[in-house]
Amino acid sequence: MKAIGYAQAGPIDGSGALQMVDMPKPQVGARDLLVAVKGISMNPVDVKLREVRAPEGAVAILGFDAAGTVVEVGPDVTGYTVGDDVFYAGDVTRAGTNAAFHAVDERIVGKKPSTLDFTESAGLPLTSITAWEMLFDSFRIAEKGGKGQSLLVIGGAGGVGSILIQLAKSLTNLTVIATASRPETEGWVRKMGADHVINHRGDLTAQLKDLGLTPTYVAGLTATDQHWPAIVELIAPRGHIALIDDPQNLDISVAKPKALTISWEFMFTRSMFNTTDITAQRDLLNRVSELLDAGTLQSTVTEWADALTVETLTEAHKRQESGRVIGKQVLPGLSD
Repeated sequence: MKAIGYAQAGPIDGSGALQMVDMPKPQVGARDLLVAVKGISMNPVDVKLREVRAPEGAVAILGFDAAGTVVEVGPDVTGYTVGDDVFYAGDVTRAGTNAAFHAVDERIVGKKPSTLDFTESAGLPLTSITAWEMLFDSFRIAEKGGKGQSLLVIGGAGGVGSILIQLAKSLTNLTVIATASRPETEGWVRKMGADHVINHRGDLTAQLKDLGLTPTYVAGLTATDQHWPAIVELIAPRGHIALIDDPQNLDISVAKPKALTISWEFMFTRSMFNTTDITAQRDLLNRVSELLDAGTLQSTVTEWADALTVETLTEAHKRQESGRVIGKQVLPGLSD
C-alpha cells in the first residue's frame, strides 16, 4: 500500500521530511478493524511528533484522524462488520492514518456521520474526543448542568476550541466565554456559539470583570504558561483548570489559596494504557456522530485539499505550524 511518512525527526523542509513510501498492509489484531482510509486531518500532534520523535524503523507514519470503510475485522471484533463506514482518532503508539489502509482497535472507533462525506468527517474525531473528555470527564459537568457557571476557553478558534464551545452550548447550561484575537477568529467562535468573546492579547482579567463574569472552569488550549497568572487571578475559588498544551514551567503553588483543581487532558491516554473504560471513546464518537446528523453540532472544517500528496500534506504541516488555522484542515485519503 501507499503511505506518507518521514525518515527522521526535524523541520518540515528537512532532508528526512515527508515522503511517499510503499509498505505492507497492516496486520489486524484480535480486536482490530482494517480500514480503507478515505479522509484524514491535520492536528498539532502531527507537527510535534514529526519534530521530535525519531522513527523506530525506516519511516514513521503520522496521522491521527481518519474516516473510511472497514475492509477486514479481527476475530474478536463484535461492533463492526466489513462495509461499515467509521471515523476515529487512532492511537499515538501505532502507525498513523496517512496511509491507504489503517489498523485500529474497534473500541475507539465510531460510526461515521451520514450527513458528512469522508473527508469532512475526518476533521472531527480527535478534537471531539479531547473536548468531550475535558468537559465531561475532567470538569465532571453533567449534561444540562452548569447553570449559573461559566467556562472560559482560551484559544477558542482552533480545532478543540471550536467543538468544545459547541458541546458546552448544546449539552450544558454553561455560559461560554471564548478568546480570539483577530476579526475572523472572533467571528468564527461566535458562529460556534460562544456567548462572549474576549481578546487573549489583552488583559483577560479586566475584560472578564467588564463582563461581570468569574469562570468556574478554564480550558487552557494554547499558551497556558503565558496566561497562567491571569488564569489563577480570574478563576473562581475551587474552580478547575484543564489544559492540553505543553507549558515547560508552570508554578501550580499559586493555585493553592483558591484550592484550584488542575488537570491535563490527553485523548490518547485510554488507548495508550488500554484503560478499563477505553470504550468510552467509541460511545462518545457515536454520540457526536448522532449530534452532527441531527444538526445539533456543525462541522469545524475550514480548509480542504483536493488530494493527499507529499506536497499537500507538507503544506498542511506548514499551515499548522503557522498557528493561524481556524477550525480544522482535512485531506482525502490515499485509498481514493
